[in-house]
Formats: sequence, structure tokens, C-alpha cells
Amino acid sequence: PQEYFDEVIEEYDKRRKVMVEALRAMPGVVAPMPKGAFYLVVKLPVDDADVFAQWLLTDFDVANETVMIAPANGFYSTPGLGKDEVRIAYVLNVDHIKKAMNILAEGLKAYPGRTI
Repeated sequence: PQEYFDEVIEEYDKRRKVMVEALRAMPGVVAPMPKGAFYLVVKLPVDDADVFAQWLLTDFDVANETVMIAPANGFYSTPGLGKDEVRIAYVLNVDHIKKAMNILAEGLKAYPGRTI
């Protein structure tokens, strides 16, 4: 029924807004508002998003938790594009998105290859 779809659209709109707001508050992050997807492609102030994504998983945590992001270079056919970009889906509930964005913000502060 239409009511179900309206609820899903409303929920994903909340998630998108929470994530974009949190990302835009991080120094050096460029986070355009997506129009129809359930993910964002975000420019980060890092030397290499692939290395950063791996570092988050292997060498960084906040209270024994971390986040998983996808380097965006694999989504481009042109070599070199997306080197400082990541793809982040907003499929978690709002509380988990807020927590994940906090962990990402702390990771950006601690990452040795940050560019700002």
C-alpha cells in the first residue's frame, strides 16, 4: 500500500538529512545532498580514500567500534577520479548513523594521511 512507501521515503529522507548534516560539519568534507539514491559520494580531506577506508577497519576505533566505507574510485571508469572520495550508504537507523558519523569524524581527526 502507498502508506508503506510513504513511511519508507520519510525514514530514508530523515537518514539522508542526518548524514549530510553530520558530514558537512566535518572540516574539509564535501557532502552534496543526493536526490534519489540511498548513499552519498563524499569528498574527504585525505590523501587516499582507499588507504583511509582500510585504516579505519584495521587501525582505528572509538570505544572498540569503527565504520566501514567504500572507496569511490571503483565507481569511476576514469583512472584517478574518486581518489579522495568515499561512498557511504544511509541504510542504518538514525541513531546508528549519528554514532557512525561521530566515529568517522574522530577517524578523520586521527588519520595520519589527512590533508587539512
